[in-house]
Amino acid sequence: MADELNIPIPSVKRLPSYLRILRQAKENGEKNISATKLALELGLKPIQVRKDLASTGIEGRPKVGFVIDELIMSITHVLGWDNATDALIIGAGNMGSALAAYDGFSAYGLRIVAIFDKDPGKIGRSVGNLEILPVDTIYQYIKSHRVTIAVIAVPANQAQATADMLVKCGIRGIWNFAPKNLRVPEDVVLQRTDLAASFAVLSVKLGRKYCEETEGEVIESDING
Repeated sequence: MADELNIPIPSVKRLPSYLRILRQAKENGEKNISATKLALELGLKPIQVRKDLASTGIEGRPKVGFVIDELIMSITHVLGWDNATDALIIGAGNMGSALAAYDGFSAYGLRIVAIFDKDPGKIGRSVGNLEILPVDTIYQYIKSHRVTIAVIAVPANQAQATADMLVKCGIRGIWNFAPKNLRVPEDVVLQRTDLAASFAVLSVKLGRKYCEETEGEVIESDING
């Protein structure tokens, strides 16, 4: 098996997309899949696909391709999704509640086990299968349940203080949904999901697509006119 610690981050980011396609192919009754087909599905070059998948320890065979079951197992293992990891959420607002109620995380090996908030009006309410707990009990919860991952879904002006508190409580991995760049110690892994940046990319791509289509219509009009 490949050493997942040495897999380049760009390759790691593509692995979930491969996994999605592989699972769909398996549902369709397929047993094998080629690098060419995966490349076409994702808009990549076959050589890039082979390089990404070779880093998982699985290689395709000529005229046969990859065995789908083997590749699913390998990617799942490399991503650490074959063993459920517990995580908690800080912030029971719209974002935090949506994340807590989402049942698709289990497919990624993530299990949301608790949600916390400081608003007395929210304490005790249910979000999905979870009861909102008071944030001042979080240290004891982390200590008792040995949770190492936390999701921050609080307003931007509360995010840094929340991160500081989580680090002191022993959290070693933070998934930040707050629109705020956070500072954490070097031994804490921080991943930010920037919705504004994602939407900016969508907007620019949409604008470029519109311009291309408009230019095409103008050219066609000139030719036919």
